Amino acid sequence: MPAAVTPAPPASRRELNKAATRQNITDAALGLLRTNGPGNFTAEDIAEAAGISRRTFFNYFGSTDAALAAITHSFLDNAIQQLRLRPTGEPILESAQAALMALADPAAVAPLAELFSLTSDSALMSQSELAAWDYCRGQITTVVRERTSGTAGDLYAHALAGSVIACGKAALEVWFRHWGPDLSAESLAALRGQLINAMGLLGSGFTAPQPSSSRSS
Repeated sequence: MPAAVTPAPPASRRELNKAATRQNITDAALGLLRTNGPGNFTAEDIAEAAGISRRTFFNYFGSTDAALAAITHSFLDNAIQQLRLRPTGEPILESAQAALMALADPAAVAPLAELFSLTSDSALMSQSELAAWDYCRGQITTVVRERTSGTAGDLYAHALAGSVIACGKAALEVWFRHWGPDLSAESLAALRGQLINAMGLLGSGFTAPQPSSSRSS
């Protein structure tokens, strides 16, 4: 049986300061995205809005897109952290659902939702966003290997992780099609529900919903 997950040691003051600076930069980048739109601001603009130097910005991020993609990274990292806290004997897809349910506050998904809504028509962020999702896919692959002690094989681990990521993206797309730029509490709760339901569909083998009325034989 895989070893239990050991809690991480408390962060040092230096680590907390770095995390705060990183968050300040992503908040500034998101604020500029709201007002200026994708591709219409620079690293210097973000640095000025965050109250830091251009050099400090590049100590944390290699581009404006990377600063914005960190929003996706943050949400996915939180979900992965919750996934790792699930019991080792629990089916991985049940764990994925529970991990998303653990992010109980709809506001937890708000930055991800806003980023998606503001960049849905832009190809400028595609590479950075792809990198964020691919990083998460790699993390899920690792969790699957840990849960199965490697006995399920690489194909199983990679295929399952890729399917989880595809379902997450599908949930975002369907949510945005219905809600658009609406970031109300109701909309965010709907997005969280779509993410959870997408994992449920994967767990059921994508069994099609039955018609409400039965056919006569």
